[in-house]
Amino acid sequence: MLTIVCFVLSVFAQTPSVETILDNVDRNMNFETRTAQIQMTVTRGRRVKVYEMNSFARGANEAAIEFNAPARDRGTKMLKRGGELWMYMPSIEKVQKISGHMLRQGMMGSDLSYEDLMETTQFRALYDATIVGEEEQNGRACWRLELTAKSEDVAYPRRTTWVDKEHMVPVHEELYALSGMVVKSWDLSDVQTFGERHFPTRMVISDQLQTGSQTEVLFQEMSFSVALEEEVFSQRWLDR
Repeated sequence: MLTIVCFVLSVFAQTPSVETILDNVDRNMNFETRTAQIQMTVTRGRRVKVYEMNSFARGANEAAIEFNAPARDRGTKMLKRGGELWMYMPSIEKVQKISGHMLRQGMMGSDLSYEDLMETTQFRALYDATIVGEEEQNGRACWRLELTAKSEDVAYPRRTTWVDKEHMVPVHEELYALSGMVVKSWDLSDVQTFGERHFPTRMVISDQLQTGSQTEVLFQEMSFSVALEEEVFSQRWLDR
């Protein structure tokens, strides 16, 4: 009996609190500043389109993206500031604000919606969570978490997240609509170490409501805690 009790106590001792897990995930996934060169491959059935872009981000609420390829989309820019999002289209030399139902549309036809761009990764602040099990996901030992949004402002009211025990980053997520239906899944892999931070450099997003739809995001180069020009996060930058 004593052996069984000791074993049970040992198991509990090895499992951190859900708050500790979320704090570690947030520490890895959030940052003060970041630059990245990104390749995004959008697959819709037999159609495949590859985009290349530069990304600049400051904190959770400011981000800027400039597309370099394909040629027809070169110079397209997006700017996120707080709860607002703008897009500059060089073909018509016009800045358009993305809002309302447009936020749910796929960015450049991808499975990554404009609303996804607006969402922060601050899990501890946005969600209440519980640990519901320990499972292997994508070949990694994980804690399985159920997260419920604290407010109605969050894009996904519920999500199931598998957190890598070693790297403390999500490796798989299932995102739910208010109806309880799974609307998207995310697979995150190819974790690299940047100083004391672990970060997945490959993300695959699948829209569960569209057959044969998938978007792969590859961070080809990435730097954290870098100096960024203030103008990058201003509307002047869009049509510069």
